[in-house]
Amino acid sequence: MPLEARGIGFRYESGQWVLRGVDIKLEPGEIVGLTGPSGLGKTTLARILAGYERPLEGNVELDGNPLPATGYNPVQLVFQHPEKAVNPRWRMCDILTEGWEPNDDLLTSLSIEKGWFSRWPNELSGGELQRFCLARALGPQTRYLIADEITAMLDAITQAQIWHVVLDLVHKRNLGVLVISHDGPLLKRLCNRVTELKSEMG
Repeated sequence: MPLEARGIGFRYESGQWVLRGVDIKLEPGEIVGLTGPSGLGKTTLARILAGYERPLEGNVELDGNPLPATGYNPVQLVFQHPEKAVNPRWRMCDILTEGWEPNDDLLTSLSIEKGWFSRWPNELSGGELQRFCLARALGPQTRYLIADEITAMLDAITQAQIWHVVLDLVHKRNLGVLVISHDGPLLKRLCNRVTELKSEMG
């Protein structure tokens, strides 16, 4: 069953609408691209789809039901800036096992070294941190991954490796993925279809 958002509207306290009347749908095993100019609410939509924010209008449903309010969320979001998504006071082993304990196969596929586990976040590079964030998000109960510019700040080799892992999981686990990016060639290579977020109409 799909992950579906219908009629999504969101605005900040200033009163300006960031999103208005937005519909988007992802099917299991589908990779959908989301693009559009900066400032139109792509990251806000990602946060809504993953349950970090509640829309003021519309709703998000998984299998026809609201996202779970407690427990492990089957819709996981990975952010562009991994240093902002981790607790700087936790060692990497605690960050990694916050939601579940990844198996060795996943860690190996992401080139995560066991020697990194005892380090603090500021002792790792951006690419190393992003690998941890991705491993943390890819628990066995994850059915949809929202990838918000997750490789935009990384070198080409790390980008290729990360997307290889994601594509492999799409095929093995029928994982649905929303790829948010300004990189048109990347979206063309990865995605079954691409949706452009237009300026809000309200």
